[in-house]
Amino acid sequence: MLAVTLAALSGSLPHPDPFAVSAHFVSKADPGPAEVVVEVVRTGVGVSTGTARLVQGRRTRALVTGTYGDLSAIEGPTAVRGEPPDVPPPDACVKVEGPATPEFVKRFDLRLTEDSVAWARTAPSGVAEMLGWIRFVDGRPPDSASLPLFADAFPPSSFNVVASLWVPTLELTVHVRARPSPGWLRCRFQTRYLIDGYLEEDGELWDEGGRLVALSRQMARIQT
Repeated sequence: MLAVTLAALSGSLPHPDPFAVSAHFVSKADPGPAEVVVEVVRTGVGVSTGTARLVQGRRTRALVTGTYGDLSAIEGPTAVRGEPPDVPPPDACVKVEGPATPEFVKRFDLRLTEDSVAWARTAPSGVAEMLGWIRFVDGRPPDSASLPLFADAFPPSSFNVVASLWVPTLELTVHVRARPSPGWLRCRFQTRYLIDGYLEEDGELWDEGGRLVALSRQMARIQT
């Protein structure tokens, strides 16, 4: 839903890269046609901002705000304290595949660490964290427009703490920091606070060159 809505929004703004996007998922979408209603809020020299609503019938399914710029044109002071997560090579991770794999996930080549898939194999690890690698299954390289999609493509980190059938996202924010190089994205998603069934999940996406290309945070709800 976010990727579709951003595709429409980006077509109305003059800058090529999403810098910061925030989506509120108002109601569950139904399979089938939808309309995206775009409003350009401001067009500037360095950045432009707009909003978009994904609508089915008369119901808004998602409300998105996006600020776009040009990642190739920015420069300035840089201080990075974090490092890419320590993840085994893709071939040493567990490939997510099989008849039970959701259709959405089949669009990706997703590899998770052994601890990340403990909930599906033996018992939840007790650590609300998902680590692994991801890329498009058809070999298409990632770009800045695809990073918000990758930021919500992993299983919820809460699976390793609480058994649940569904963890719907209420709000998702993604900050895009660089255009990714071709190849795999190395990702870490973790939850520190699960309170009364609501959780936050923080994500980091690093490209094969070791650059942080996106950060994400979402609020979601446990459905048991």
